Amino acid sequence: MNKIFSIQGSMAVGKTSALKKLKELHPEINIIFEDNNQVIKEIKRRKLDKGVYEDYLEIQKIFIENEIRKYESVKAQNISIFDFGAEEIDFYTLNYPISLGYNWQVSRDLSNELENLHKAFPDRILFLRASKEKLISNKSEDKSRTRNFFDFYLENLLPLKEEYFKNLKNVDYLDVEDLSIEETAKAIYTWISNNK
Repeated sequence: MNKIFSIQGSMAVGKTSALKKLKELHPEINIIFEDNNQVIKEIKRRKLDKGVYEDYLEIQKIFIENEIRKYESVKAQNISIFDFGAEEIDFYTLNYPISLGYNWQVSRDLSNELENLHKAFPDRILFLRASKEKLISNKSEDKSRTRNFFDFYLENLLPLKEEYFKNLKNVDYLDVEDLSIEETAKAIYTWISNNK
């Protein structure tokens, strides 16, 4: 049976590192790492500004279309795991304006696009959890990324994200506070095996 999974959680919780380790341990698993380079190029080419409502709608349409394409490209595979899936785009589309205090009617004006996006949701989602202290520590230790958005994200978007995922019915949780990257990867593999 074809199954699509997604790994979720806060910025700096260790999703990508754990999935890279999982790929080492189980190269047969199809892992789709987050890659928005083409989306960013298109946004820059069109000179769209996410602080302008009409531009924000266009930006999110580009992200939504990209996510649906990714889903379509893997849905025939036996097992695929997304480092963030369509649910992340849905969350961000709806909640980024809220985090800034904007009262934008995104769900109304992107209703068709979001409905199509929902068809690309994974079968199950594993949300990795850790304390704020652990997230800050991980961020400090990771010199490969700048994460300029991190402080804003932690204070303004993460609480909204936790609330959003509480309301989905296909989410499981994994506390990674005291787990190494390899232990997290093994726990993800066990979770996948139990949900095939």
